[in-house]
Amino acid sequence: MTIRHPLQHAVVDNRLSELTLLYQFSNTMLSTIRLNKLTHLILTALTMPASGLFERSLIFLRNEKSEILQGMLGVTRQTSEELEIIGEQDSLGSRWDISDEVVNRQRSNEFCSRVRRSRIAINEDCQLIRQVISERRMGHMHECSCLECPVGCSIRKLCKGTFAAVPLVAINKTIGIIVVDNPESGSEITQEQLHFLQLFANQAGMAIENSMLYNQIEETNDNLRDARERLLHGERLAAIGEMAANLAHELKNPLITIGGFAGRLLKALPEETREYSYADTIVSEVSRLEKMLTEILSFSRKPTICFSRCDLLEILQDCISSCTTTLEDSNITLSAQLKEGTWPLSGDPHQLKQVFLNLMLNACDAMPDGGRLSIILDHAPLDKKSAVVSIQDTGGGIPKETLPRIFSPFFTTKHHGTGLGLAIANRITINHYGSIEAENSENGALFKVTLPLAVYNE
Repeated sequence: MTIRHPLQHAVVDNRLSELTLLYQFSNTMLSTIRLNKLTHLILTALTMPASGLFERSLIFLRNEKSEILQGMLGVTRQTSEELEIIGEQDSLGSRWDISDEVVNRQRSNEFCSRVRRSRIAINEDCQLIRQVISERRMGHMHECSCLECPVGCSIRKLCKGTFAAVPLVAINKTIGIIVVDNPESGSEITQEQLHFLQLFANQAGMAIENSMLYNQIEETNDNLRDARERLLHGERLAAIGEMAANLAHELKNPLITIGGFAGRLLKALPEETREYSYADTIVSEVSRLEKMLTEILSFSRKPTICFSRCDLLEILQDCISSCTTTLEDSNITLSAQLKEGTWPLSGDPHQLKQVFLNLMLNACDAMPDGGRLSIILDHAPLDKKSAVVSIQDTGGGIPKETLPRIFSPFFTTKHHGTGLGLAIANRITINHYGSIEAENSENGALFKVTLPLAVYNE
């Protein structure tokens, strides 16, 4: 019969205690995928009085993009309460749990706040970083070690005396570190404790990695769900748009007929009669409806661009000529600074004319009591291969809250119109590889249309 020495019994008891803790921790890691709860369980298990391991523990997770260690949590012996045991205490199937109240107390602690504010740069010149992050080996630092190292100083601001740092490794990648120390008693960290910490960290690293992967999968699923909803919503809107386009097309013919007969009645009736006023209202409203239907059809159709050689200066001059009567009737002064020369474009002159006419007429609508319309044609400041047309009014500007939405379809601040004019203009400009920008100037709104100039070999 073999008689064991009391010291051997103590060693065996310690090993059994370690194995029991590790087994319970393994069961615990399988019970949750919440990263926040997981970090609290890990650090509380290392610092709770029953474990007899460490008086304080900290966890840092690695941000691979910025290459820093981000402080996530710090737990002390004072904030580390005994973990709840789920299942029979002596059963191999038992596991730990932590309440939300304990989690909140730990997170609101001053020491935890200091840890969460901490950022440690991953610098290979640092002995501790090289050993723990790159070589994935435990670092056991004393007060005399790394006195001049920035990383050692950063951790020493949080830890007192001797501390140990162990890597959290998952799939051959260091995802963070755990730091432990004994600030109250100042006792040394033993080799047995370091051995247990290494085994513990191996399981913790895998559990944290699994939690991160699960969260990424959840986020991806949410994004896919949102994309699917947007796709279905887009399909519904497309169906509604197609129906609206067909309806607009069908309504246009009877409106033209109504307008034609109303126009004939208008010519046949004496102006002083009440019937003449009715017919005049019918003609004007039919004309407005026809314009709205034309814009809806123009927006709903797939645009076809007949690219040809054209001149931007000629297009602007045609637009100004078309707006002359409107400018005079509205008491608007025109200031046109069109730089002479050739301004060759490759595009559809009719569609481009629609863009500038829309902007000019919108400017006139913004100045019902008169004002000043400025049109400038020049090269782009940083790109001489592009032309910029600036159209500025003195109509008071666009409200800041509506400025980002003015190019959205069916958005309008006018009492009449469909809100498609700027949306169509924006689409035409984009199809010509250009852009429209809107901003508020000193006394009104400023629109800048940028278009690439074409190069033709004569």
